[in-house]
Amino acid sequence: MTIRTEQFRVHEGDTVKLHKLPTRTDPIYGSPADYQDRLASHVARLSALQELLYASDRHAILLIFQAMDSAGKDGAIKHVMSGVNPQGCQVFSFKHPSAAELEHDFLWRTTRDLPERGQIGIFNRSYYEYVLIVRVHPHLLAGEGLPDKASPGRSVWKDRFRSITNLERHLHENGTRIIKIFLNLSKEEQRKRFLQRIDQPDKNWKLSLDDIAERKCWHKYMRAYEACLSNTSTKQSPWYIVPADDKDNARLIVSQILVDTLDELKMAFPKPSPARIEELFEIRKNLAK
Repeated sequence: MTIRTEQFRVHEGDTVKLHKLPTRTDPIYGSPADYQDRLASHVARLSALQELLYASDRHAILLIFQAMDSAGKDGAIKHVMSGVNPQGCQVFSFKHPSAAELEHDFLWRTTRDLPERGQIGIFNRSYYEYVLIVRVHPHLLAGEGLPDKASPGRSVWKDRFRSITNLERHLHENGTRIIKIFLNLSKEEQRKRFLQRIDQPDKNWKLSLDDIAERKCWHKYMRAYEACLSNTSTKQSPWYIVPADDKDNARLIVSQILVDTLDELKMAFPKPSPARIEELFEIRKNLAK
């Protein structure tokens, strides 16, 4: 079955209503073995495209994951990127900002880790936290040392949306292709996964009372995500809302989105210049001796 990734894309100007969107779709794979075969095919293609990305040295890829807790961000990164050369890929996870980071604007700490040309950068959470968790918990604004005029009203989020889209437009114009994935998990599936973390000793460390406290803010988070997705999905840097209740299905969709984006770059290995050809000829002569 071919994956049509366009169906998951948020087009610029769309108004997102998450309660109208599925958290589970018909599986793309027919069996566990079929899933493994399909994922392996995607991973092999990604590996080849990543080599082209590095060799051509004209673009960078920034893959951003946002989701509620237990939606599968870590697993998607681990499985989808399993065949990519570690030298060409870096993953950054952004937790609570440090005191030093709070002394800068909200985009500062993530822009330090943007991928260079030829590289794939992955943000597990990102600068979008500043229009998500901060919007759900507006008292966090006080810790950011903003000017007195800044308040948790509508204007501060509008300003931040504009700052984000301006940054992403700038990055796109300079060769960075941004793929933004929202893993759309249902509240019931999150409950099941939290219970699994209790039942499996090797996953106990993944669950805390803070996670349960955040779960109580589910509806506030959904509204914050709706505003974020509606205001920051652009033609150049779109959001994809991926149903996440089936982890395997989600991983296949994410890997296909990444493959499609890299394919669209129409990359090729650089052609050697006449001087380079002459140099290679000389190298061959030396090796033949």
